[in-house]
Amino acid sequence: GCRPVGAPMLVTRAAGNVALELDGAPAIEALEKLHAQLSPTDRGLLRHSLFLGVVMEEQREVYQQGDFLIRNLVGVDPGTGAIAVAAPLRDGQVVQFHLRDAATSSADLDEMLAQYEHHSPAGGLLFSCLGRGQGLYGRPDHDSLAFARAIGHDVPLGGFFCNGEIGPVQHRTYVHGYTSSLALFRRRGASA
Repeated sequence: GCRPVGAPMLVTRAAGNVALELDGAPAIEALEKLHAQLSPTDRGLLRHSLFLGVVMEEQREVYQQGDFLIRNLVGVDPGTGAIAVAAPLRDGQVVQFHLRDAATSSADLDEMLAQYEHHSPAGGLLFSCLGRGQGLYGRPDHDSLAFARAIGHDVPLGGFFCNGEIGPVQHRTYVHGYTSSLALFRRRGASA
């Protein structure tokens, strides 16, 4: 549910989960430059929906949405210009700031569900973050209604809201925030 903003950057100096420098300058300078180039709407999102994406496959020339493991910013030190992230960082790693918004989140879910539109699952389980739902979309039941539109209103769906969801990024499993994780079930002997 996040979209990249600004340009990808190299972590040029890191200590654990702290980005000390991005592209050779204090990390906070990259954030200040980003803020200056954003639209007023995105500046508003930056105040409460800013994340850092850590690229999963660094050998690419162009990075796209979905190529990053999205992690929370957990602190900023104006004195040193450092930014702490909820992920280990290392020198030479590619990162990019991301913003979370309802439109991107909805489009991501629709794209994921479209992969299963022509399947006939026996049921599904949906685990959505507490940060989704009415708080993000302004109305309840967004994710379950998207499931019903894509998969079918007659397919049983269960689940609950969580504070951390488990799901894959680039074929590895991580604990995420602000996401929905979905499991579909088929009847024994049914084709995939």
